[in-house]
Amino acid sequence: MFSKILIANRGEIAVRIIRTCREMGIETVAIYSEADNDALHINMADECYCIGAPRVSESYLNMDAIIMVAKKTGAKAIHPGYGMLSENPLFAKKCEENDIVLIGPSHEVIRDMGQKDKAREIAIKAGVNVTPGSDILNDYNEAKEFAKVCGYPVILKARSGGGGKGIRIVREENELKNAFDSVKKEAKSSFGDDDVFIEKYLENVKHVEVQILADKYGNVIVLGDRDCSVQRKNQKLIEECPAPMLSENMRRKMYDASIRLAKEVGYYTVGTVEFLVQGEEFYFMEMNTRLQVEHSVTEMALGIDIVKWQIRTAADVKIPFSQDDVKTDKYAIECRICAENEKDFSPSTGEVKLLHIPGGPDVRFDSALYQNLLITPFYDSMLGKLIVGASSREDAIRKMKSALSEFVLVGVENNRELYMKFMGNDLFVNGTYDTKICQEIL
Repeated sequence: MFSKILIANRGEIAVRIIRTCREMGIETVAIYSEADNDALHINMADECYCIGAPRVSESYLNMDAIIMVAKKTGAKAIHPGYGMLSENPLFAKKCEENDIVLIGPSHEVIRDMGQKDKAREIAIKAGVNVTPGSDILNDYNEAKEFAKVCGYPVILKARSGGGGKGIRIVREENELKNAFDSVKKEAKSSFGDDDVFIEKYLENVKHVEVQILADKYGNVIVLGDRDCSVQRKNQKLIEECPAPMLSENMRRKMYDASIRLAKEVGYYTVGTVEFLVQGEEFYFMEMNTRLQVEHSVTEMALGIDIVKWQIRTAADVKIPFSQDDVKTDKYAIECRICAENEKDFSPSTGEVKLLHIPGGPDVRFDSALYQNLLITPFYDSMLGKLIVGASSREDAIRKMKSALSEFVLVGVENNRELYMKFMGNDLFVNGTYDTKICQEIL
């Protein structure tokens, strides 16, 4: 087991990892930017080092500086959290070259599954169903011809990256040229790779993901599933575990497909396989080779510390339990609390003047917030995740309503009221909603 881990991230996820490391008796090293000199994670860690200016390109994405701190402090492993460098194959390779364990899969797996066209090929090879799609497109004319054959609507996707960037839905041919140029430009700017391809766009679908845990001995365990269909501009807002309206037959097939895919690529540690679900059919969308933001809702439902097992499997520990030992004891819901304007959802900044976090059995708030903290414009707008668990979905919705009504954050505009609307919406309450639910509510 590792004696010291460097956490190459900030905010909520850095705090989350530090807490688990403390429980495991592992020392932690935090890094921070000049804008984060009052951040909670640097006060919780055993050691902390400033590595640059506020912008992520000058601090949290500075690979050489991070590796230098790891070597200086004797940290033999780096936990990348989510976002930042967590799915960067170059960083993973640099860690390997410096005899540092990146807590995640190998750089080859990160590279292959991070390229959406390559991931499609691997999924097909593993016998996992995919939506009709093209190869990498050389130019607009190729895109136009494939879209005609495939039939509108289609979705243009950047090969690299994620986070909702590099994606455009096209419903008619006269929209294609602008969308094609826009996706290529955004992909080049965000990921340094402007290769794009087309897939058939499926309407009225649910977005369901399967959480996997794998070790280096070929064992792959499924840690349940989540419904992530509540999204705005491809950004997830609410997650549920387990996914409602999913038949047991569908669930079993999705689990089997996820295990086949993980074994096909030689996956180890924690990962997520994402699917689009339409009726009783499901289609592979992508694989996230990292810890997900929404891992917390699965932890609430299953009673398993996913971060702890991610660290253990990265340290060559063999999974000691079987699939039969994984039980969903609760129904859990998670809401992402973000610093944003209620009217136009633009990012919000300010000082946390008053903060009250709801409590009670099976109520959890994962965050790095504290009173008087200054929220700056340099980073992602997510402030924390409010998670509740209950014996039924109906009870979980009621508990979330109660927790939201008790949650108080003064000084920074946030989206608490938005979630109150969802908890009272008929489509959400009866579980029949799909990825278009935001169009119904907003």
